[in-house]
Amino acid sequence: MLKLTRKTEYALIALRHLQQVKKDEIVSAKEIANVYKIPITILSKVLQELSKEEYIQPVQGPLGGYKLKAKLDKISMTVFFETMEGPLGIMDCYYDDSKCELVNTCNIRTPIERLNNKMRDMLNNMSVKDVTH
Repeated sequence: MLKLTRKTEYALIALRHLQQVKKDEIVSAKEIANVYKIPITILSKVLQELSKEEYIQPVQGPLGGYKLKAKLDKISMTVFFETMEGPLGIMDCYYDDSKCELVNTCNIRTPIERLNNKMRDMLNNMSVKDVTH
């Protein structure tokens, strides 16, 4: 089954929340965690990663938190998923560094590669804003 990890789910939830508040409004990790019942420790790590990737901007101080930094309509879902999770593929053998012993004799590698390319094309044509709007 293809599915998002909690990390990516929480990242999308946080980005959607930040997208829905007033421009430049600062939102704390605690506020997001409370609203969506997300464990604060996990959410804090996700927010740090989003900050490192410059999707959001951390704001220091007693009234600190986060605000949206990137234009979400400029970030494809492929780029976002690969930023959060690593290479996007439905099977490990899609990548050359796979240690699959069947790679030279596999009879489904080509059809899987076509399927993977179609999935990537679809996600390349979707922005993060399309998902979080």
